[in-house]
Amino acid sequence: MDLNELTKMYDFAGKTVVITGGAGILGGEIACALAGCGANVAIVDLDPSLADRLIPRLEASQGRAIVLGTDVLNTEVLEGTAQQVIEAFGRVDCLINGAGGNNPRATTGPDQSFFELPSDALRFVFDLNIIGTVLPSQVFGKYMTGQGEGVILNVSSMNALRPLTKIPAYSAAKAGVSNFTQWLAVHMAQEYSPNIRVNAIAPGFFLTTQNKFLLVDEASDELTPRGQTIVDHTPMGRFGDPEDLLGTVLWLLSPASTFITGVVVPIDGGFSAFSGV
Repeated sequence: MDLNELTKMYDFAGKTVVITGGAGILGGEIACALAGCGANVAIVDLDPSLADRLIPRLEASQGRAIVLGTDVLNTEVLEGTAQQVIEAFGRVDCLINGAGGNNPRATTGPDQSFFELPSDALRFVFDLNIIGTVLPSQVFGKYMTGQGEGVILNVSSMNALRPLTKIPAYSAAKAGVSNFTQWLAVHMAQEYSPNIRVNAIAPGFFLTTQNKFLLVDEASDELTPRGQTIVDHTPMGRFGDPEDLLGTVLWLLSPASTFITGVVVPIDGGFSAFSGV
């Protein structure tokens, strides 16, 4: 294999990638990278207006992009979204299940013990992360079965491997995403086509709007004790930047990983390898 052949593997021209939660911090960076590699990108999000900040970057890229509103917890809405993607681009080659997150009300703390976590907040976290991964996989994955090929990339979390204090629902939900990734990889390969691959990334600690309240003091903008502990237990000594996801994401979506399915790849600065000693 020469450099031209290797480079061609990362040319996504003509490929259509759907990204749920694509207007978020991490999803948006992935969307811009894929558009830069020539892909047709469908950013689908509950609040599509969040993608407004991405428009200048997307317009300057080689690929094409559309932004659609959707609800990853509603099959009927998702089917309508899928139809819009097909009308725009003709097919679905890749799905990134990026929608997910925690809920402060499902987080333990001085004012709320584990025994007081409200069931509706717990249910919200489980639904958003697990059901919000399963339903898009059903809707968009069905198109892949008709094509006989495709890639689904789920977004798990370091919490699936190393459950953190304070966030029991999120940690358990992301563990479910990792398990579902393995299940769906086997199911798709055995029942439909070995050319339909399913993998996941497990990001370590990235500052986003969903976790910043736990990691950074709002008043001083200094790390909280929890945030400092995370950095201290990350051998690379920092939080991740959104760009740190891109190499692994592009690899898992590309033909360069054609014999890889059912894996969950940590992107964590070494956090999962460090015992603390």
